[in-house]
Amino acid sequence: MSHSSVSNTISQEVTQDHRELEEYYNKYQAATTEKEQTEWANQFRWELARHSAGEELVVYPALEKHLGAEGKKIAEEDRAEHQTAKELLYQLERTNVTDSNYEALFQKLVEDLRVHMRSEEENDLVKLEAAIPREESQALARSFQRTKAFVPTRAHPGISDKGGLFESAAGLAAAPIDKLRDLFESFPSQQELA
Repeated sequence: MSHSSVSNTISQEVTQDHRELEEYYNKYQAATTEKEQTEWANQFRWELARHSAGEELVVYPALEKHLGAEGKKIAEEDRAEHQTAKELLYQLERTNVTDSNYEALFQKLVEDLRVHMRSEEENDLVKLEAAIPREESQALARSFQRTKAFVPTRAHPGISDKGGLFESAAGLAAAPIDKLRDLFESFPSQQELA
């Protein structure tokens, strides 16, 4: 559903993803059948996994590079929040929408994410944008979008999120298996995503 523009900044790309995640959760909540709930829950989980990996591989290294010690501290805090989200996401992936604890688990994940997203939008990304020229922000946005096309589409809490060569390789190795598993999942139609 992403409607990114070549001229978007990294803040615009990340914020747009945040709004899409909120939209998918709202559609999950509004769904009236188990099939619809499953489709929207799958869409949410799929996008969150890709979004998180994109931030870990593009945004957090940029924070560390351009904001020095403060950026390193921000990135470490954000990675810790992502790890918690991955663990919840991993649990959701192994739970059916009809299970009694599914809604509470999903709601906990979304509540945690809302706090994280607000902090990124109001603090982290503002500081990053102030530290780099617009052209670099746009380049980061393009890199973020490209990265999301190649990363895993499921939670892998056992793979480190530090963004090093091993972690990137492990994530890329998991991506084809995730994409194969996605073929057997139910997602909203393209018309529903539009």
